[in-house]
Amino acid sequence: MIIKIIVIIAFILIIISLGSALFHLVTHKTQEQSEKTVKALTFRITLSIMLFIFIFIAFATGLFTPHGLGARMQAQKQATTAPTK
Repeated sequence: MIIKIIVIIAFILIIISLGSALFHLVTHKTQEQSEKTVKALTFRITLSIMLFIFIFIAFATGLFTPHGLGARMQAQKQATTAPTK
């Protein structure tokens, strides 16, 4: 449950950062606004990379297990290829 909360918070922060960058990009065209846009986009990229690494580590350690369509397809594939007695 804590992993889901961390992922949701990270996604919300990524969306907020993207919105902030868009705001600074659209409003004023000064050097200061350009720097704010770059900082917001850099923050978003950093959050995205950290989220990817976090999900990868959680999956590798078994804290996070996929249970969507891909997991069902894999289980179905293994069931059809299992040897019968």
